[in-house]
Amino acid sequence: MTDFKEQLKSGLQAMNLELDTTKQLLLLEYVSLLKKWNSTYNLTALRDERKMISHHLLDSLTLLPYVANAQTLMDVGSGGGMPGIPTAICRPDLHITLLDANTKKTAFLQQAVIELGLGNVTVASGRVEAMHDKKVDVVTSRAFAELHDFIALTKHLLNENGYWAAMKGVYPYEELENVPQNIEVYQIDKLHVPTLNAERHMVLMRPKKGE
Repeated sequence: MTDFKEQLKSGLQAMNLELDTTKQLLLLEYVSLLKKWNSTYNLTALRDERKMISHHLLDSLTLLPYVANAQTLMDVGSGGGMPGIPTAICRPDLHITLLDANTKKTAFLQQAVIELGLGNVTVASGRVEAMHDKKVDVVTSRAFAELHDFIALTKHLLNENGYWAAMKGVYPYEELENVPQNIEVYQIDKLHVPTLNAERHMVLMRPKKGE
């Protein structure tokens, strides 16, 4: 455990993220839950806890600077809770909805929310196109769908000034070519995730005003 604590701590320092000990311990507890329930719910292909810290925790936390002013967020196709649960632990003031169509995964998410005491998180089970009772500041996803489909399936979830924060691996050249004309891609950043030897990019998009 100490080893994992150190790995998380040095990763956070490299990302310039300051989190108190309580939040760091909750993040590690979340990884333990993932590991514990993985065989039952098939939440992640990873079995190595060290990799879970880099691929799941630190990777998810690259979202934090992009939701600094948001009050509501929806994590679409949340799966095992990435990036929604790590974000919720770090931002207890941010109201987060975790949405997934797989009832096994939402059962795990509900369990994790209870065990981690995350009062700012709601779990929703169902298809994203059927969600019509909620509008949010930010819609995010990690490897949920190509940008064109992500936009089409979730546009109705954005509030008036809402935007998308799409977490991608390699630079999505082809996907960007298929983004609809009425959508503005206003920022693409290459991300650095400590001890993760793979490309990561953040794509920020919003509907063009008046369209």
